[in-house]
Amino acid sequence: MAESRFSADLQRARTALVEAELAERPSDRFLAAHLAALRVAATILSFRAHPAASAQRTGPRNAWRLLADVAPEFGEWAAFFAATKGKRDAIHAGATAIVSAREADDLLRDAQAFLALVERALAHHERHAHRAEQGGQTT
Repeated sequence: MAESRFSADLQRARTALVEAELAERPSDRFLAAHLAALRVAATILSFRAHPAASAQRTGPRNAWRLLADVAPEFGEWAAFFAATKGKRDAIHAGATAIVSAREADDLLRDAQAFLALVERALAHHERHAHRAEQGGQTT
């Protein structure tokens, strides 16, 4: 299953979600939720990105743009989380009051939903890959 192949990556995302849930300040909750979403995206990118294709592009690539390119089914999620970059950067710069408790809680729920969706997609892929392996074997 996907748990065996991607368990460390997914566990890092889950840990960031727990940190977000435990954060008292909305700004800390927002940052931890965003980090969790980035870790989920990194899991997808490690699964889907092709180094040769990425090397042909010039300059650094934003993780959310790359996610939309290599996994278009997650394009709306990528656009959503990319739109939070301004607030994330402002918090990093010290503007901790820029995010309300509700915004932080909403981002946390969105990151949890994104993780759940990716876990299902990876598990589905692993099941199909396992069936294909089994179908190709002769006994």
